[in-house]
Amino acid sequence: MTIISILNTTIHNLSMEQTLDLIHKAIQEKKQIHHVVVNAGKMVAMQKDAQLRQSVNNSDIINADGQAVVWASKFLGKPLKERVAGIDLMENLVEMAHKKDYKIFLFGAKEEVVSETVKIYQQKHNPNIIAGYRNGYFKKEDEVGIAKQISDSGAQLLFVAITSPIKENFLYKHRKALKNINLIMGVGGSFDVISGKTKRAPVWMQNAGLEWFYRFAQEPKRMWKRYLVGNTTFMYLVLKEKLKRS
Repeated sequence: MTIISILNTTIHNLSMEQTLDLIHKAIQEKKQIHHVVVNAGKMVAMQKDAQLRQSVNNSDIINADGQAVVWASKFLGKPLKERVAGIDLMENLVEMAHKKDYKIFLFGAKEEVVSETVKIYQQKHNPNIIAGYRNGYFKKEDEVGIAKQISDSGAQLLFVAITSPIKENFLYKHRKALKNINLIMGVGGSFDVISGKTKRAPVWMQNAGLEWFYRFAQEPKRMWKRYLVGNTTFMYLVLKEKLKRS
């Protein structure tokens, strides 16, 4: 597995197909893969958040979720094969779970969102695909019990739809307690999209690297700082790294 580094962030140079193959192999061999995706905003946050940086860089597979990260890799002379968006990977993995008779656990989002996501997957695939689910609202003292609930569920795949850095730190901290789960993966706001709470950008906007703008336009008050400030800072840091390498 080829590894590149951008802004002190480890990224594995894998295609979607290669990522799926590695995860399927881990399930067959009853091993665990801790998966994480990075985008511009998360990489900016990692510059100052040492705990988040540790949680991400120590994961088994780190994919580039944002198109900006792929562009940055080319600009810095270490091009990534492609963007592997977390929501696309999750959808492919759920399809795999259906075909291979694996079970999934959904953890995160509001109760009405995660329960609607469960219903959609049960209707699209089959009722038995869901090993369990839980909303993403909890106290710190609940974490151990939640990890045990997931571990005991019989699931092979865990998808965690909670904001950063909470999901990354939860999965890294409790990865040993979750050893019965073959894939532990953060999926951000994916349940919101699957349930229909929010809309995903058209494919042409995704390919043009404008998915962030489509998301911003839906919730400008909540997203302006994450995207406008975060993306500007990311571009500045990448340019700074380019000049340093030169």
